[in-house]
Amino acid sequence: MKDQPAIMVLLIEDNMEIAGIVSDYFELEGIECDHAYEGHSGLEFALSGRYDVIVLDLMLPNLDGIRICQELRDRGVDTPILMLTARDTLQDKIEGFNAGADDYLIKPFEMEELVLRTRVLSRRRSGEVRRITIADMQIDFANRTVQRSGQVIDLSPTNWILLEVLANNSPNVVSRDRLSMALWQGEPPDTDALKSNIYKLRCRIDKPFASSLIQTVPGQGLALRES
Repeated sequence: MKDQPAIMVLLIEDNMEIAGIVSDYFELEGIECDHAYEGHSGLEFALSGRYDVIVLDLMLPNLDGIRICQELRDRGVDTPILMLTARDTLQDKIEGFNAGADDYLIKPFEMEELVLRTRVLSRRRSGEVRRITIADMQIDFANRTVQRSGQVIDLSPTNWILLEVLANNSPNVVSRDRLSMALWQGEPPDTDALKSNIYKLRCRIDKPFASSLIQTVPGQGLALRES
C-alpha cells in the first residue's frame, strides 16, 4: 500500500508574517501548502482543483475573501473553505457563511486549532454546491442523480466516485493518480483497473450522445468539460 497523500491546502493571505508562520506550521504537521498573497492570484490558484482545503483571509488586496468565496461557489467549486478574519461580529460571520464558507476562525488563533479545523474540513467536500450543470448534463449530488439531454443515467457506485471527482474539478484536469486514489485509497487491484472503470463511465456518460464530455489530456489526465 502507498502512503496516504498529504493534505493539500491553499492559503490566501496578504500578511507576510502570518502566511510564513502558517505555512511553516503546516509543513511541520505534514500538510502541503501553496500560498497566494492577493485576491486575483488566489482565485486562479483555487480554480485549479488541486486543493483539499482553502484557507482564505477575508481582507485581501484586489479581490476580497467574500468575493473569492462567492466566485468559487458560483463556478461549482466545492472545495471546503476556512475563512480567517479579525472581524468577530455575528454579521461578519453570517456574511462569510452566506458567501459559501464552511468554517470561520477569528484572528489571533492558535495554530493547533487551525490544523485541527483544516484536517476536519479535508475529510469532506463543501455542502454549498449540490448541483452542477456541464453542457447538457445535470448532476445532483444530494440525490445522487445525473441526467444528460433529459435522459436519466444510472451509474454504479464506482462510476459515481469518478464522476464526482471529475465534476468537482471541472473544467480542470484531474490526474489519473488522483482518480485512482479516490477509488482505492492506495494501490489499484490491477494495472488496468482504472482504465476499465473510466471506459465504463464513458459508456454511460458519453457513448449514447453526440458529443463527449470526458476529455483525455495527454500526459496530464482527464477533464469533464465540453470539447
